[in-house]
Amino acid sequence: MTDQPKTEQVWPPQSLAARIDALEVRIAYQDETIETLNKTITEQWRKIDALGREVINLRERLDDAEMKSGAGTAQEPPPHY
Repeated sequence: MTDQPKTEQVWPPQSLAARIDALEVRIAYQDETIETLNKTITEQWRKIDALGREVINLRERLDDAEMKSGAGTAQEPPPHY
């Protein structure tokens, strides 16, 4: 005798349809969440980019101010040294 594996149906077909429906709903919510996260990340990168440009601008202004005041040249150590 050869033992053949039994191929039992794990769930009835209507349960399969319900599971597929549940997965489709889940995917729809995940797609919405991914889109929301993508928009959030895009906005954050725009802000980061703007802040980076602002830091560069402020650094240039600081360098200009130091050059005009003479602070950019060799400084003497403070008196307590």
